[in-house]
Amino acid sequence: MTEDRQQYLKKKQFFQQLLTIYGRKPVLEALQNPQVRIYKLHLADSNRRDGIVKEIVDAAEREGIEVAWHERRALSRISKNGKQDQGVAADLQLKAYRPCSDIPASRDPHTRRIYIALDGVNNPQNLGMIIRSVAASGIDGLILPKKGCAALSPLVIKASAGALFNCPIFHCDTLQPELQRLQKAGVEIACLSSHAEQSLFESQSDTSRVYVLGNETEGVSPATQALSDCALQIPMANGVESLNVAVTAALLAFSHNRAGA
Repeated sequence: MTEDRQQYLKKKQFFQQLLTIYGRKPVLEALQNPQVRIYKLHLADSNRRDGIVKEIVDAAEREGIEVAWHERRALSRISKNGKQDQGVAADLQLKAYRPCSDIPASRDPHTRRIYIALDGVNNPQNLGMIIRSVAASGIDGLILPKKGCAALSPLVIKASAGALFNCPIFHCDTLQPELQRLQKAGVEIACLSSHAEQSLFESQSDTSRVYVLGNETEGVSPATQALSDCALQIPMANGVESLNVAVTAALLAFSHNRAGA
């Protein structure tokens, strides 16, 4: 591999780890959090340079973070939310935020990996709590498609209580192609469904597995169900039909808890 190619791949990997957040208070809180690594601060040149904007600039300069000023429309393109960004955005560097292509496609029977994938989970509070459970449990990661699921917004960061900065998250555009790629490599795809006949607690497997959790109201999409290897349910008592998706994720993650390993 040539040196230019190595440099290109290294640069590409770096930019794939960046997550852009927006809004004056969320950006200031990120700047004040010692766990957060900020690559660059973006500000609209129409901002008045006093009050909280001055606090943001001062905090960035103290930490040696690059500050870039933009025309208002350009800032909106960076934040991707011009109506709510308040003229402020920041690129966070998350070392554990990577593309799904980084998931090893290995058939090694001695290496069992466990992931949770989300299919249409669009509530930011639920996403944040799921991220916290995945991070705390020590499983191999969360597969998060950009289309159909909640974005990694300030609300998600808050709901994760900071766990977002340490959680292994594998992002993709859409879920099904990634599941098919992993399936071809010998990974089992298991959908959680209240209508399934097989219990999660009776399902034994020595192979790597992806557990797919669906939309809060409609469940796993038909397209994902069609490609899955099995459907599993969590037995319910006392007339309860189902659990909140974040509670289900916590139960799944900690049934494979590696935190003490």
